[in-house]
Amino acid sequence: MLKVLIIDDSAVVRQVVSEILNKAPDIKVIGTANDPIFAKAAMQQEWPDVIVLDIEMPRMDGLTFLGELMQQRPTPVVVLSSLAQTGSFTAIEALRLGALHVLAKAKLGIKQSILDDASNLLAAVYSAGQAKLRQQSSAEMPPAAPPTVSRVITADASAAMPQTSDKIVLIGTSAGGTQALEYVLTHLGRTCPPIAIVQHMPETFTNAFAKRLNELCKIEVREAQANDRMLPGTALIAPGGRHMTIKRSGANYLVDVVAGARVSRHCPSVDVLFRSGAQIAGRNAAGIIMTGMGDDGAKGLKEMYDSGARCFAQDEATCVVFGMPKEAIKLGAVDAVVSLQQIPGIIEVFGR
Repeated sequence: MLKVLIIDDSAVVRQVVSEILNKAPDIKVIGTANDPIFAKAAMQQEWPDVIVLDIEMPRMDGLTFLGELMQQRPTPVVVLSSLAQTGSFTAIEALRLGALHVLAKAKLGIKQSILDDASNLLAAVYSAGQAKLRQQSSAEMPPAAPPTVSRVITADASAAMPQTSDKIVLIGTSAGGTQALEYVLTHLGRTCPPIAIVQHMPETFTNAFAKRLNELCKIEVREAQANDRMLPGTALIAPGGRHMTIKRSGANYLVDVVAGARVSRHCPSVDVLFRSGAQIAGRNAAGIIMTGMGDDGAKGLKEMYDSGARCFAQDEATCVVFGMPKEAIKLGAVDAVVSLQQIPGIIEVFGR
């Protein structure tokens, strides 16, 4: 039984969220609080598995509470806030501090908006309930030696198409991916191979997320636009609500960004990106599937693997949620299972 605590200063929100979650047979709302101060007292009596957290509250705001929580006793958090409407700094900051999901609630018609989005709320709580959080951040972990890199990336990654020898890296991730991507991208040099990324994230968040990473990284990070050329030292992040695919113009790799139905329950979908990489780049590509719930990307990575691409899955020990990598491993879609700390080195070696 998944134990959930709801922290929100709105009695209406506390009531409707409780009703939605308590209808699930394997979820139990163990308490509600109208601010983090009351919540702290309740948590001393019974610690929740997942917290649903508002941002704007009296006495202590949600971001302050979230930062303290992740320092003292990391616990999976789903943020539900009206401040998430625009993918603002507040929403991105919540993800940076360790929230696994950020969901928007309307400022008007709040009860109905939450009821209309009940399936996403339930999915976020279930996903958070599978997470394994650690007090030590990934940035503080000592780098692990990459014994598998030289073994896996030894053969010549010759072009699947003789017109080009450029190499590209495709990354797919979901829950826990915002922090994992920050670790990977901040450890890459300016000469790393071009990177295309699908991170499951709401439509209004991806541009702000990319801009924040760009400020932190040596490489250029930006939200992808149609016909962006994939260049060394650049990472392109798929816009929320649109699929990203790889295409070729002469000897150059470019990305396309298109609207479309959900694939593997997501838009953008990792499967869509990986399948295009298999078809267009073949041996010139490396695919990396990282922390996330579900199976998006597993079948696409298998297609990349079968096309001759180098394929990797993040290991369970360093994943927040081991769902997506686990499914890819079960399909026999990876050359090696590697830690988060090994991934920057794998990318750098592949691009040489």
